[in-house]
Amino acid sequence: MPVYIDPPTWPGHGRLWSHLVSDTSYAELHAFAARLGAPPRAFERDHYDLPASRYAEAVRLGAIEIGSKELVRRLTAAGLRRRKYPGP
Repeated sequence: MPVYIDPPTWPGHGRLWSHLVSDTSYAELHAFAARLGAPPRAFERDHYDLPASRYAEAVRLGAIEIGSKELVRRLTAAGLRRRKYPGP
């Protein structure tokens, strides 16, 4: 039951951010985020936004490093992708 993280390449609020996801369940994702100390407000639809300063700790706790495209692919394949806007 892995949790995945992409590189901190997403800019916002003067920092770079990573996305933390599970391809198993939101419960698993929330449990991992709690162990990491990520606040609930960091959860957005289907992932947690983590600042670059938290990346190494997430990996140390067991998050698997993967690219952004692979992260979205796994999330979608698991049926856990929640798009911001409904597609056609």
